Amino acid sequence: MNQTPRKVAVITGASRGIGEALLTAYRKLGYAVVATSRSIKPSEDTGVLTIPGDIADPATAEQLIAQGLGEFGRIDTLINNAGIFIAKPFTDYTSEDYQAVVGVNLTGFFALTQRAITAMLRTGGGHVVNITTSLTTHANSQVPSVLASLTKGGLDAAARSLAIEYARRGIRVNAVSPGIINTPMNAHQDHSALAAMHPIGRMGEISDIVAAVLYLESAPFVTGESLHVDGGQAAGH
Repeated sequence: MNQTPRKVAVITGASRGIGEALLTAYRKLGYAVVATSRSIKPSEDTGVLTIPGDIADPATAEQLIAQGLGEFGRIDTLINNAGIFIAKPFTDYTSEDYQAVVGVNLTGFFALTQRAITAMLRTGGGHVVNITTSLTTHANSQVPSVLASLTKGGLDAAARSLAIEYARRGIRVNAVSPGIINTPMNAHQDHSALAAMHPIGRMGEISDIVAAVLYLESAPFVTGESLHVDGGQAAGH
């Protein structure tokens, strides 16, 4: 009796926060997971392959896909979750800031997504999700963020372009556009001010982003979508 092959997800930025929660969620769905971040530790779960590395280095992308295929035989989903956010006035950005943000947010995306889609085409399809930011479509004078708009905005546009390019070849591409999410990156003393920036009156939770990604995973008629999970920010104030 033939068994359906286990699906495999690749998740970047998977050692904490949203990425770590996505790893747990995909394991609960029965997926094997190839997980990466600079600081990720080995896993005792035989369904999880952890690969430490800098996603800005194309060699990391090569390693992720090659080892993922070697271990599990296929790639079905890629979640481009890793990202760098530096909020500064535009004229204060340094060349180091620029290289760091572009390296992770764009170079990493390009190298990994190209290899992942190549692998997906061999098995007849797959799904890519880019984690972006609501700031790409809803600029906020309280949060100067040109580098986020430049790079994560690029991922938002790329999701639509790739969705159309591969629509007839079984590969869907979507984006999730978060507002400010309650993670350890946000100091507790800032929570009230950050919550007030959302029409709904609170920050988002990691579980909100996970739920959005899982919805897109389970929605075969949805592609080219940028799903705002931002407490109403994109709708207005």
